[in-house]
Amino acid sequence: MTDDRVGVLPAVESTATDIAEMRIRGAATIADAAAEALATQAHQTQAEGPEAFREDLRAAAQTLYETRPTAVSLPNALRYVLRGMTGETLAELQASTIARAEEFQRDLAQAQTKLGEIGANRLRDGDVVMTHCHSTDALACVEAALEDGKEIEAIVKETRPRKQGHIAARQLREWGVPVTLIVDNAARRYLDRTDHVLVGADSIAADGSVVNKIGTSGLAVTARERGVAVMVAAQTIKLHPDTMTGHTVEIEMRDETEVVSKAERAEIAGDIDEELRVENPAFDVTPPRHVDAIVTERGQFPPESIVVLMRELFGGSTGEPWEP
Repeated sequence: MTDDRVGVLPAVESTATDIAEMRIRGAATIADAAAEALATQAHQTQAEGPEAFREDLRAAAQTLYETRPTAVSLPNALRYVLRGMTGETLAELQASTIARAEEFQRDLAQAQTKLGEIGANRLRDGDVVMTHCHSTDALACVEAALEDGKEIEAIVKETRPRKQGHIAARQLREWGVPVTLIVDNAARRYLDRTDHVLVGADSIAADGSVVNKIGTSGLAVTARERGVAVMVAAQTIKLHPDTMTGHTVEIEMRDETEVVSKAERAEIAGDIDEELRVENPAFDVTPPRHVDAIVTERGQFPPESIVVLMRELFGGSTGEPWEP
């Protein structure tokens, strides 16, 4: 990737290329790289005055944002750093921007540990948790509870079609947690002996809607019917201030071969193949009314209060497109 905007440094362009081509990937890794790139832009600036510096930083942020605009951690990192760009002189602007980027990176490095400690406070000795998909944030809560000396059991949904639940089950067994692995359709049956549904999130909208692996919404609705608390564990880099409600988030549709093989498709379709439609959505949206708490490294919040945290962290109005 190249950028012909005046003032954007080659180091920033290089980071942008690595993000775009997925050599840098993962929510936290992308956010860390973006903050580091803005710090580099500030440190090595060629701007001759305060206004030129601000323009260059915004151009650098836009260059980074355009690499993967749907990766919510990326604009969140950029917003956070740009909000700290304060001062009247060029030297003051440089110093404040670099300090803000370093602060973001320090907080990010400690975020999952803090989140786990907060989430563990909601788990009691002897609790049974039901998990869906594989979330390192959600498992951090279990790990912290174990470190506190609590005994925790887990009912793990396979999470088809890619069976990410198997990854979660393996990690929990390595920690010595008793695990019952179940098929997705058995969730309602096993909620009768579940104390908490514990899931992660790919992103969280301003109204507290949770976008997560397909099947999360149905599980949350059933859990609410059964009186089982639903806890969502997500670092603040997953908050999505651009989106007022989760239903405006574009849902990724994955390849149908994850659901049926070519041979299975041919068998099902028979002689009318052109009329067979196979859809494989990766995520769904859980309305905030079905979530009891969203646990972050900044504390735990009822879903309807998450917008307050978004404004505190990222400023500006929620539900509006990214602007550097």
